[in-house]
Amino acid sequence: MATTRSAHTVWEGNLTEGRGVVTFDSSGIGAQPVSWPSRAEQANGKTSPEELIAAAHSSCFSMALSNGLNSAGTPPTRLTTSADVTFQPGTGITGIHLTVEGEVPGMDAAAFTSAAEDAKANCPVSQALTGTTITLTAKLA
Repeated sequence: MATTRSAHTVWEGNLTEGRGVVTFDSSGIGAQPVSWPSRAEQANGKTSPEELIAAAHSSCFSMALSNGLNSAGTPPTRLTTSADVTFQPGTGITGIHLTVEGEVPGMDAAAFTSAAEDAKANCPVSQALTGTTITLTAKLA
């Protein structure tokens, strides 16, 4: 069964001086302020499209890696993933770097790196972001 998740943003003002609020409609987890300075300068308590992409990518990647490891008979005890999305004003998103540290009993570093590379290539968010360079650092705890 297909699912659709929704969010909406209300924006007021011009790009550089305006501000907005993004609301997470599907989950109901609330709303977060967003602004150009939070995107191109300092966050100052506001989010950005890039931070939202980072959240989506780190969680999707973790799920894909967990599934791959479990399917291989080596379920993880814990995966800690971060996603760093780089935004260059005037250019756009120039890259995403995933970093994962895993606790996977019975798995060696080479097999973990291979599983992580597979998850990077095949998680739905990575596939949606194929126009962006995605790099990965993977290590066992």
